[in-house]
Amino acid sequence: MEGVRFNFPAPQLDESVDELRKEVRAFLEEEVRSGGFTPVTDCWCAGIDPEFSRKLGEKGWIGVTWPRQYGGRELSALHRYVITEEMLVAGAPVHAHWIADRQSGPLILATGTEDMKQKILPQIAAGKCFVALGLSEPESGSDLASVRTRAIRVEGGWEVTGTKLWSSGAQQCQYMTVLARTGERNPEKRHDGLTQFFIPLDSPGVTVRGIRDMSGVEHFNESHFEKVFVPDDAVLGAVGEGWKQITNELALERSGPERFLSTFVALEKALQQGAPNMSGHQAAVVGSIIARIRALRAMSLGVAALLGQGHSPEVEAALVKDLGTRFEQDIVERLREFWPVRMKQGYGDELQNLMADSLLRSPSFTLRGGTNEILKGIIARGMGLR
Repeated sequence: MEGVRFNFPAPQLDESVDELRKEVRAFLEEEVRSGGFTPVTDCWCAGIDPEFSRKLGEKGWIGVTWPRQYGGRELSALHRYVITEEMLVAGAPVHAHWIADRQSGPLILATGTEDMKQKILPQIAAGKCFVALGLSEPESGSDLASVRTRAIRVEGGWEVTGTKLWSSGAQQCQYMTVLARTGERNPEKRHDGLTQFFIPLDSPGVTVRGIRDMSGVEHFNESHFEKVFVPDDAVLGAVGEGWKQITNELALERSGPERFLSTFVALEKALQQGAPNMSGHQAAVVGSIIARIRALRAMSLGVAALLGQGHSPEVEAALVKDLGTRFEQDIVERLREFWPVRMKQGYGDELQNLMADSLLRSPSFTLRGGTNEILKGIIARGMGLR
């Protein structure tokens, strides 16, 4: 372990980043005041409002790092970071466009055809086109190398058959990026022979079925593909490069502020209500929570800086997600010491509703995007321990 170092460089936030933050924050405060949305916890997974996404598209706040020719603004990863952070802190309903902005758009930019870039990316940036992830499957979750969805060569393209599970927001999406096996399974090289496809969800043979979670929301889905034809230009990158693409995408998926701010809106409301009468013990608990947020934020910003420099910090991203998702669960548990949660629907004030939603959603925090056990394996490899 001697000499092993994690790299979380402190980024320089220039004036334009701060100005953008103020602009976004003012917009969100006005939206809440005018009834544009009601803040929710875990808003990036549970808050689905296509109209709100279109508003953000009109503001130019989706795809901000992309080239202007594809609908972007050519801003930095740190500009995108402050937009993301402000949306999470406000509990804004951003899930409709979240995956497309964070992951699918950059994937298309890096591996898609020119026609795909010109047609799809401006629609994503406008908040009018949404994309789901087709990765996990029944009996194939964090171990993505075991996926059984197959794509078989046919005249003019491919025929895709299989089932994808936990495809969040697919019921609102026009497309899905689907990881499928295009080569023979090799037990010695399990990551070979995998390819990603960009598939329209209105294609013949596609069925999307909602899965209601225990909070009563259907943001998870089971998506089935039965001999779905896709042309050759639906392949993202080269055939067989799917695993390499996935590992690069996961750095984007795992390192953002959504991995430690999912329950922040409940914390903020608790502080607004309880600060005047807070005991010394409560103040100490809240202080420790805030200190951990500052540390995780510094780490997450460091990953954003590395991404902006063109790096793929997989180990650092895994560390942020492991620490962050356990922390946001801990926020709920610590707050329950002072504000007991009553699960009766419609009971109590806004804080009670936020706390109840946080409690119901928190079990999934350490599962989605790769379980914490898998993340620890990635970190251990990065440290040379396995």
